[in-house]
Amino acid sequence: MREKVERVLDKVRPMLQADGGNVELVDVKDGVVTVRLTGACGGCPMAAITLRQGVERLLKAEIPEVKEVKSVD
Repeated sequence: MREKVERVLDKVRPMLQADGGNVELVDVKDGVVTVRLTGACGGCPMAAITLRQGVERLLKAEIPEVKEVKSVD
């Protein structure tokens, strides 16, 4: 499952990198994906929206086993 998540995150990364940020996979356990937003995304006030509307939406669409995406600092 971790490999599937990395492949999907690779689709999101170019958009984040265009704004000076990135996403790092921390853990995948029981359908919960934990990520860390880095660079400009790490301190951005829109990070929560990026996480939910971008990263989580795409992961759930492409990997039905994903139940939730959490962010850590």
